[in-house]
Amino acid sequence: MLSQLWSFLGLLTVLQNVLPSQLLSVLHSFYQSLQDMLSPYSYLDIPEFNGYCGVDVNDLYRHVNLYLNSVNHSSTASTASCPRLTLSRSNSSTRISFTVAANHSIRDSFRGHSLCWTHNVDTVQDSLDEKRSFVLKLPKRHHHTILQPYLDHVTARAQDFERVSRERRLFTNNGHGSYDSGWVSVPFRHPSTFDTLALEPQLKKQLTEDLTTFSTGKEFYHRVGRAWKRGYFLYGPPGSGKSSLIAAMANYLCYDVYDLELTKVSDNSELRALLIQTTNRSIVVIEDIDCSVDLTADRLSKRSRKRSSSSSPMPTKVDEDDGRRVTLSGLLNFTDGLWSCCGEERIIVFTTNHKENVDRALLRCGRMDMHVSLGACGAHAFRALVKNYLGLDSHPLFEAVDSCVRSGGALTPAQVGEILLRNRGDANLALKEVVSAMQGRILGGGIRDLTTDSEAETQTLLLRSPESVLVGGGSPDNWVSSSSPGRKKRVKFLVRLRSLTKSDSVRRGV
Repeated sequence: MLSQLWSFLGLLTVLQNVLPSQLLSVLHSFYQSLQDMLSPYSYLDIPEFNGYCGVDVNDLYRHVNLYLNSVNHSSTASTASCPRLTLSRSNSSTRISFTVAANHSIRDSFRGHSLCWTHNVDTVQDSLDEKRSFVLKLPKRHHHTILQPYLDHVTARAQDFERVSRERRLFTNNGHGSYDSGWVSVPFRHPSTFDTLALEPQLKKQLTEDLTTFSTGKEFYHRVGRAWKRGYFLYGPPGSGKSSLIAAMANYLCYDVYDLELTKVSDNSELRALLIQTTNRSIVVIEDIDCSVDLTADRLSKRSRKRSSSSSPMPTKVDEDDGRRVTLSGLLNFTDGLWSCCGEERIIVFTTNHKENVDRALLRCGRMDMHVSLGACGAHAFRALVKNYLGLDSHPLFEAVDSCVRSGGALTPAQVGEILLRNRGDANLALKEVVSAMQGRILGGGIRDLTTDSEAETQTLLLRSPESVLVGGGSPDNWVSSSSPGRKKRVKFLVRLRSLTKSDSVRRGV
């Protein structure tokens, strides 16, 4: 038996050396055709490159590779069906990538059918290059019914995995927008998320639902004939969390962030060039829109030109400057004009500390679709900060904080966060300082930004205990006699708050 087998193999070797290569190729093709005819499976080859020159990358090959990577990340059963995987990790990422090892297979299922992927890697003769391809094995009788839906499933799953797993970048313009690349970037690793954000639950829910609806609305936007973009206008005092909200939006959607500095943009043409260079699935941010450039002056300039054109035929200095700066019309075209449709799935965010200083033309629907007011911490936002910084879900002083918030003594998230960060080793001291700061705001006449106080005044305010703030200025009777009617109400509230904090100290044995 063995001698016959060796004789047969020797005959094949002789024939391979004697017969011409063209005839051997024909015989091999005939054998494969016969095998495919008798086999109950269909085999589909997906090469790494299109054509024979090896230059045009086959996008479907990349999608299959990403899809199998996502399957291995999400299912241990699929991993067990593959005898060997290749693991890799880049220097700038913490995620491990899985790839089917060369000439090994991995099983998959779709709509109750069993499928198999094989990663073929062949070495090119007389070269160090390799020829890679994926071979899909699926039931021949269901070939036409499941092939297209399965490939659509593979592509969609691969795109989602690529969006989530890829390294996100933070871009800023370098002042050379008319060149090949007007942006420079660094890895975006901001830790802010909607779970850690100090927002009221209703606003947080509204924002996440709106972002989810936008990111999944490709067919809707195409059906109604609108560009797939959305504008958010964030306004509020300094320290209210505008930048943190932008970072949370980027992490929630897994988008890149483009921080556009308008003062570095020379004119409208450079602004358009920068917009063209941004990618899909990105957030374009213009912070402090009222301070970046004097856009409101455009309307006054146009009026002055109209008045001067009737008296003087010579061009004015305003006309010469318009060609060398960003104008209101250029920014409007950037957000809602024809040039804003050169990409898809983009979010444009404007921020400001003073909403009244922003030109109303920038804020209408279609440009800024959602206006988000950010201000002082409410009760729920304060509890979120305490949970993040101190790890507390409840504390006796929470009731005192709620009373201060209702009486107009709320602080911004940045102010509360700074107090909690400085005293993160002592939760009781941290919350006492927060209450002291809120009481100081109430005594100071309502809304007052602590960042505008002198350093000595701020330190004195923050280092007082709740009791010392209440009694430090003399008796309540003296306060009432020298105060306005509105101040009398605040003093009565502080008297009640004093008794509350004292009773809390008694309960804790302080």
